[in-house]
Amino acid sequence: MAKKKLSRIDIQQMKERKERLPWVTAYDYWTARFAEEAGMDMILVGDSFGMCIYGYEGTVPVTMDQCITHSEAVRRGAPNTFIIGDMPFLSYQVSVEEAVRNAGRFFKEARVDAIKLEGGRRMKAQIRAIVDGGMLVMGHIGLTPQSSGQLGGFKAQGRTADTALELIEDARAIQAAGAFSLLVEAVPPEVCRIIRDDLKIPVYGIGAGVEADGQVMICSDILGIFQAFTPKFVKKYDNLGKRTLKVFTQYAKEVRSGEFPQEEHTYKMVEGELAKLKKRLK
Repeated sequence: MAKKKLSRIDIQQMKERKERLPWVTAYDYWTARFAEEAGMDMILVGDSFGMCIYGYEGTVPVTMDQCITHSEAVRRGAPNTFIIGDMPFLSYQVSVEEAVRNAGRFFKEARVDAIKLEGGRRMKAQIRAIVDGGMLVMGHIGLTPQSSGQLGGFKAQGRTADTALELIEDARAIQAAGAFSLLVEAVPPEVCRIIRDDLKIPVYGIGAGVEADGQVMICSDILGIFQAFTPKFVKKYDNLGKRTLKVFTQYAKEVRSGEFPQEEHTYKMVEGELAKLKKRLK
């Protein structure tokens, strides 16, 4: 039987039952297919593909068209999984109208189930307008990569009482604006727990401790594919980067030596046709 896709109600009830929800990023058909087969509850088509796929230094260069293309591929790979499209930089900050229009593209063109956007209180109008347009919104606070320059780089947030209070106020504003869930990134577990207990909506973490309502990780990190750097909160479950390099190196070696391909890797002519061919070539 096909996997049943979660609804917003299912997701909310999981929080109420204190069931932790696992989810992961995916950027292509095959990764999404594996994620669905593994039983992931949600998939985020994160703008992190800017670094993981395109080799950008950050997420800022990512465009709406790129996000739509990758989200379409992920939907094809995981038709029965709750999929979240990540709103890229300047797709929602310029105006409320543009935020609604671009959010709508995710739903119309890529058939996502929700969108995610970064920012707290300053994004209240955008969140409310998108929700009023009939779409689901996930908020994102803490370390927000699109505005990492303002934060002084990719650094943990909410480590003092003052900054933690700011995050709590942001979380409350996001819930009040109508978001169905919240992602908290790179904050102390104590702060994540306070936010989780303070809000009625699910609060998910990445680098925010075990007591969040669920965890998301970047697929390239946990697979050991992304090599540029490894955040403190990442657990590498494999090192596919090293294994991929080994395969490529062995393949190149066998091609150069003539060891590959062998007879079992080739196709045979129909019996008797080779003799006919040679006769015609004389």
